[in-house]
Amino acid sequence: MSIRILISNDDGINSEGLYALYEALKDLGEVFVVAPDRDQSASSHALTLHRPLRIEEISKNIYSVDGTPTDCINLAVNGLLKDRKPNLVVSGINKGENLGDDITYSGTVSAAMEGTLLGIPSIAVSLSGKDNFHFETASYYAVILARYVLEKSLPLGTLLNVNVPNLLKEKVKGVKVTRQGKRLYGEPIVENIDPRGRKYYWIGGNELGFLDIENSDITALKQGYVSVTPIKLDLTDYDFLNKLKLDLKNLENA
Repeated sequence: MSIRILISNDDGINSEGLYALYEALKDLGEVFVVAPDRDQSASSHALTLHRPLRIEEISKNIYSVDGTPTDCINLAVNGLLKDRKPNLVVSGINKGENLGDDITYSGTVSAAMEGTLLGIPSIAVSLSGKDNFHFETASYYAVILARYVLEKSLPLGTLLNVNVPNLLKEKVKGVKVTRQGKRLYGEPIVENIDPRGRKYYWIGGNELGFLDIENSDITALKQGYVSVTPIKLDLTDYDFLNKLKLDLKNLENA
């Protein structure tokens, strides 16, 4: 039985990164593209419940959805591909990195989260920078990691968040397995007045820097390495769990 790979993104069906990923993964198996019909950046893990969704077939095995990245994965797995689950979900290649706290907002990472929730090994791939993207570099590492996951799989409830420096392949220093870092932002809300005199707000702060955490995704990327971070979907704080139990028990007995 042939390998089946599902890819999606949050930049939309017309993103160059999506088709670079599609071309790179074609040699590994049968690839299906199910992606949003428009830019859905920072959509996080949103699922559309207030209206019906529509799917448009662009060409063979390539579909657009008028919804979020999470919608795309859910519809693909439980609808279009319900006869047989994909062996792998790959989300990307995102234009811009998804590091540190950004992963909680990222539609790219959330598509991989949805694949993970549905029991499919999943990878999110992002390429740093704002323009002149070296998609061939990110594609090269996406194939390496896709081969690894197809052979070794991943623990249940864990996905790989991959960030690639925007460099020529020969200038990348290598791959580092990293932990989630911490960005620092300033002035997250911009307030202004429109031409009609009405106040409006624009969300999105300027990045001031990052915490210098050893072996973090941010540090590795800035040093010229590909960052590969295993992300668990279980958000339980196990370090605090037992203390909280004791504290609440003491409150009940007070």
